Amino acid sequence: MGKRALGAVLGVVVAVGVGGVAVPEAAAAGGPVVLAAGEYTLSADYHRYDVLNSALVDELGTVAVHTVMDNANHDRGAVTDSLGVAGYQAGFTFDSGDNGDCANYPQGITTSRDAVGTADGGNYDGHQLVLVSWYTKDGCDGASARSRITLVDWDATYPNKYRKILLVEATGTPAAPSFQDVRIHAGGVSWYGDYLYVADTGRGMRVFDLRTILRTDTGGSADRIGRQADGATFYAHNYAYVLPQVGTVTAATTSGTPLVWSSISLDRVSKSIVMNEFTCASGCADYPNRAPRAVRFPFAAGLTTFAAATTASQALQLPWYKLNGVASHNGRWWFNSSGARQLYYWTPADGAHTYPWVTGGESISYWEDADAADLLWSLQESVGHRNVFAVTQATYGA
Repeated sequence: MGKRALGAVLGVVVAVGVGGVAVPEAAAAGGPVVLAAGEYTLSADYHRYDVLNSALVDELGTVAVHTVMDNANHDRGAVTDSLGVAGYQAGFTFDSGDNGDCANYPQGITTSRDAVGTADGGNYDGHQLVLVSWYTKDGCDGASARSRITLVDWDATYPNKYRKILLVEATGTPAAPSFQDVRIHAGGVSWYGDYLYVADTGRGMRVFDLRTILRTDTGGSADRIGRQADGATFYAHNYAYVLPQVGTVTAATTSGTPLVWSSISLDRVSKSIVMNEFTCASGCADYPNRAPRAVRFPFAAGLTTFAAATTASQALQLPWYKLNGVASHNGRWWFNSSGARQLYYWTPADGAHTYPWVTGGESISYWEDADAADLLWSLQESVGHRNVFAVTQATYGA
């Protein structure tokens, strides 16, 4: 369903999900505890790769987002699973190859509504887009090997298509620039202006610029990456497009317990990024066994970038665990627990409420709409059930 069709169904808030699930009663629950926000800081560097990226642009040139979408080569399909969520509005699935791929996993979600707001129907470079971040394993049971994004057209003006772009980091020298894979989990992603912020679990965020997409050669074997021996060929695991990292946003805390950047989301109202941690109550070997935190970091005034040094404006200790997704808008918060299959809603005034949610749920993105109901977008990572879907925000909190 594209922009025109979506607008038609959003004139009335629909209170059923796929499969006809009624809106559940919100159950009261214990809420977050306020922490000292001043303990959490960011250090931003948007120029770390300027010299090498300029050399790459000189050799490869840049490709606009609309050109990438003109060459979108994968078909998105309709949601056929019964998701069992209230307030369901619309959604899509990836093609059969991506839906059943045990080596690649969708994680973060953001949209062009994050990037530009409701102006011009939420279009970025002429397209209304849903952007999903993925991580790739070295085989179905291997370690993280690389990361990518998928740009999906969500507009009735264009075909129901999407295109994959590999995330890379510049290497080499100015005379012979190259690039390598970005080996992160990419658990969350936020698009603000031209910049794409991708969660880097143990560090903070990596920054990319949608104005610097590069076109690469699609030949060679799938294991090849970067500048080749002939000096003129650049491979990227057969991807036609790469997006080079432009900067870093590194987190620090005086509490002695570093933040775990499991997911992130943009809050356009307060002009900030919020993050949350995936932790366990007990018994986890690969994740912390403690209460998780959520922290808000404001952008520099009037900009879509962080200042060189930023102090958090809000910090919370959460009573919920195995949180894969977070969103905040106008003082309200949402948290998705893949472990409990629940969506939690909280405000200081209204307290906490709990709602049934999907299996394999991942990140959340808030979709502002000037003409219809605001939405929450989310997605599932489970192999064979990779649904990307939107629900009415009002169904999950005031």
